[in-house]
Amino acid sequence: MEKERFTMLLLEPGEIFFEDYSVKMKSNNSTENNSSNDWMDGRLKLCSKSLVFVNKDINEPLIKFQMKEIISVESVKNKDDSGKVLSVTCKQYAEMLKANRLEPYKFVHKSAHFLVSFNYANPDDCLPHIMQLLRASTLPTAEQNAMIMTIVHSRQSRFSFDTSWLEDLYEQVVCEVQASKVLPLIINPGRVLLTNSRIYFQPYNNLDQHPVLKINLRNVKNIQKRRFLLRQIGLEIKWIKQPENKTEYLFLSVKTPEDRDKLYECIISQKDLQLETVPQNQMTILWQNRALSNYDYLLYINSLADRTFHDLTQYPVMPWIIQDYTSSTLDLDDPNVYRDLSKPIGALEPNRLERLKERYEEMTEKKFLYGSHYSAPGFVLFYLVRKYPQYMLCLQNGRFDHPDRMFNNVADVWKNVLANMSDFKELVPEFYDPTNGGDFLTNNFGIDFGYRYDGTKVGDVFLPPWAEGPADFVQKLRNALESDWVSQNLHHWIDLIFGYKQRGKEAEKADNVFFYLCYEGAVDLDTIQDINDRHGLEVQIMEFGQIPKQIFTLPHPKRLMPAVNLMNETLLNSQSNTINENEEEEEGEFALRQYFVFPSHKESILHITPMNNTGNEIASVGHDGILKIYSLQTKKLTRSISLSNLPLSSCIFYKTKTGQNILLVGSWDDTLIFYDVEFGRIVDVLTGHEDAVSCLAWSPSKNIVMSGSWDCTVKIWHFHESGSKIKPQECLIAQLDHDSKVTCLSISSDEKLLVSGTDDGEIFVWNMNNYDIYFTAKGHSGKINAILFDLESKNIISCASDKLINIFDVQTTTKIYSTSLEEEPLTLSWSGSLLLVGDSQGNLTVWDSYGANFRSKEHCHEGPLTAMIVTANNKYVITGGNDKKIIVWNCH
Repeated sequence: MEKERFTMLLLEPGEIFFEDYSVKMKSNNSTENNSSNDWMDGRLKLCSKSLVFVNKDINEPLIKFQMKEIISVESVKNKDDSGKVLSVTCKQYAEMLKANRLEPYKFVHKSAHFLVSFNYANPDDCLPHIMQLLRASTLPTAEQNAMIMTIVHSRQSRFSFDTSWLEDLYEQVVCEVQASKVLPLIINPGRVLLTNSRIYFQPYNNLDQHPVLKINLRNVKNIQKRRFLLRQIGLEIKWIKQPENKTEYLFLSVKTPEDRDKLYECIISQKDLQLETVPQNQMTILWQNRALSNYDYLLYINSLADRTFHDLTQYPVMPWIIQDYTSSTLDLDDPNVYRDLSKPIGALEPNRLERLKERYEEMTEKKFLYGSHYSAPGFVLFYLVRKYPQYMLCLQNGRFDHPDRMFNNVADVWKNVLANMSDFKELVPEFYDPTNGGDFLTNNFGIDFGYRYDGTKVGDVFLPPWAEGPADFVQKLRNALESDWVSQNLHHWIDLIFGYKQRGKEAEKADNVFFYLCYEGAVDLDTIQDINDRHGLEVQIMEFGQIPKQIFTLPHPKRLMPAVNLMNETLLNSQSNTINENEEEEEGEFALRQYFVFPSHKESILHITPMNNTGNEIASVGHDGILKIYSLQTKKLTRSISLSNLPLSSCIFYKTKTGQNILLVGSWDDTLIFYDVEFGRIVDVLTGHEDAVSCLAWSPSKNIVMSGSWDCTVKIWHFHESGSKIKPQECLIAQLDHDSKVTCLSISSDEKLLVSGTDDGEIFVWNMNNYDIYFTAKGHSGKINAILFDLESKNIISCASDKLINIFDVQTTTKIYSTSLEEEPLTLSWSGSLLLVGDSQGNLTVWDSYGANFRSKEHCHEGPLTAMIVTANNKYVITGGNDKKIIVWNCH
């Protein structure tokens, strides 16, 4: 239980809490014993439809007076002293949380009289507000709600955000709007203030833990427009609470769609915002290629369709997967244990469907097969009442459901949704989330839910024989959801709930037709003038359930089966030095054949680079401090130059504007060595760093070189065209500082971004126009070995000593994919749209879809494969390793 016993869940759903007062209260009823007539210390909560007295003694119950049950409220003179007290007379009242127990409310059905003495306030000051709400309670529900909202907006208009709560005095206010913070069954009005660096929410009451909620825009990860109470006025903000690094959500509702859209546009236009949104088609591709689980993909689709955990009327919906709840064991390889995902729940049992269709044919207009929905607030809490009993008490006016109608047995519920003419409910995400341990299946609060017809006390949910307990039950359901059978059929269920079979002719063909008010846009509530008619429709729609927003209008693609290594037989490791270069491989396969091996270095190779666009020459450097140049045409080593006594880490080839062909080599002796290929001589040596040069990159259009070093910097150089000696102070354009050793560099194809990887696993992306940081990410838990952009410069691919390959979206700065390898990946390269990965065991693996689908594997070297390039024409793959060999592979 919370320290503050009063919560808004003790009120009616959506009821507003205004303010509270320090008071003493006593019963003034002659029938009560003397002890109950003593003054009780506590607080009086003034709410839109009730008054609630919270006794300071936690063993005593809270007393709730509903406005509609109050006979009179007046300010009278206290007989005990000269002050005034509030006299409250009611027809009945409710006692809640006696001894702090979660249990059904006790309704005292008799007239009662109470006196309330205010410790600090004057009863005459708050009486007009109470009387106004009391008058509203005499109206029909719709008119009462309208009057309450008028009162709320009147109070709101008198307030503005208190700018003394700003975190930084130099923040610039962007906009301010009236808004309500929304939680399940709770609405808390306040104001939202947006500055150029933070979002603030200040409630009008003092019920929240903090007077003002402050969200740094840098911590905001996602913003979604939402429906709320059937109108497009909701906004859900996902953010990371620091320093706990905990994911939090703020669900706001505003007055009009225009206000919502304005607030949304203002937020997303702020420079500090770094959202992690991923394009919908990209998420579908990741799911197809098994880079995203079925569970996470279903949650993602639910979110797109306006389903959220913060609104019980639009709670995420999940399918029944298993249909066997009687066997002692569960074989997930047996297709017979699975429910048919191509049919809605109502169409699974043929006899029931036949009866539903007969009724359907007899209807005249606005026909429907199913008079009940698959997801509604009552269904959600049916499953979750043991975990969130306070929600059920709120929804059902202080009562739990009849014991025989509760969620008592999984097998019984499954039988019911197959046979009952009005039960078609699907499941909620908690059934497939092992992190909760199945806590919604156990009566952890020890609540007395009553006894069933057979005398059985309602406690924990009865599970199928194949489940060893709640945690095992949920884990096995999750395993079933992620099974190959479900993966091959889940797209059918997506079509029914979120896709092209959701409505229209396709829905009729699929026996998937619900009552017309379930569908988004079926009724434009804003055009209904009579507030009572409108209220009736709102209640009917919300309680009945809402069809999710339609996401797909075409058949959803099927998930791909796991990649099977069918390529190994075609990847030949020929021992001969030559092959017929025109020999063709089977269409659609990627294959390597060893072309020849170059006589190579005395020690391991560290880097290989092409020397021109024709792919005829390459250069390599290694631990032996030697630069070597090779001709692929003649298959011969053409030059070998000793440049340093220390290892050479990297080399790049570039042509100056004056026509010089330069090989720039990075050395562990902190220098950059410039070698003129045509004249065969070193033209300059630049001591550019304070530690070993580890990596190099070249920007042709900008005519600049980037060098990374173990001194934790990347330096940007512009070199003179003349043969004069290079002066660092004249050529250094910028220095990009890092927190640890820089291990790898890559520049985007449009030369607008530079990415660097470090020894401690961080990724830095730099803007090449001004050399400012674009974003940073903790990409890995160990040294980043290689990093590169994809072919369109939209994603960054990295690999590291933690054996992971990660992909980051450049635009959203978020990790969109990760896969773990058996061996440590050391080097990356592209061959067309295929990603080549060299690892610590000398293997070259081939992946498509940016590493999401394994294609083939070739053992190339004895020991680590440390260097790799693909020639511009994709004809050759060239690899180097710790075995001192450089091998040229013919690529098909």
